Amino acid sequence: MSRLIEQLKRHEGFRSNPYICTAGKLTIGYGRNLDNRGISEDEAIAMLNNDISDCRNMLERGEVGSIYLSLCDVRRDCLVNMCFQLGYAGISKFVKMWNFLILDDFHGAAVEMLDSKWAKQTPERASELAEQMRSGQYQK
Repeated sequence: MSRLIEQLKRHEGFRSNPYICTAGKLTIGYGRNLDNRGISEDEAIAMLNNDISDCRNMLERGEVGSIYLSLCDVRRDCLVNMCFQLGYAGISKFVKMWNFLILDDFHGAAVEMLDSKWAKQTPERASELAEQMRSGQYQK
């Protein structure tokens, strides 16, 4: 690592969550000024890939891991999408959905997905993902 990077890391300090710097700007990381600079699409894609990986790991290693791993890739992706939006704690609360998945009853799991506060809050996303769960195919 270059000496400049080491010096900047020491001077700026690392913050994983956004904060207001001494100049009054929303900042994150090692002094990234989000108000003036934001992030690039490449940086956003890198963050998205990290978040997807985190969701997959949580689902694989969590109490639902054996159920998650028994599914086809498309249905696993459906659950990763839900986990991305709701967090692991949120998707874990879909107990009836998980019970239907244990039985390979994908229609029942889809019905349970739609019978939720989540589906009422994000109806288009929920409808698409429920159909993806039911059919085992991407919809769009």
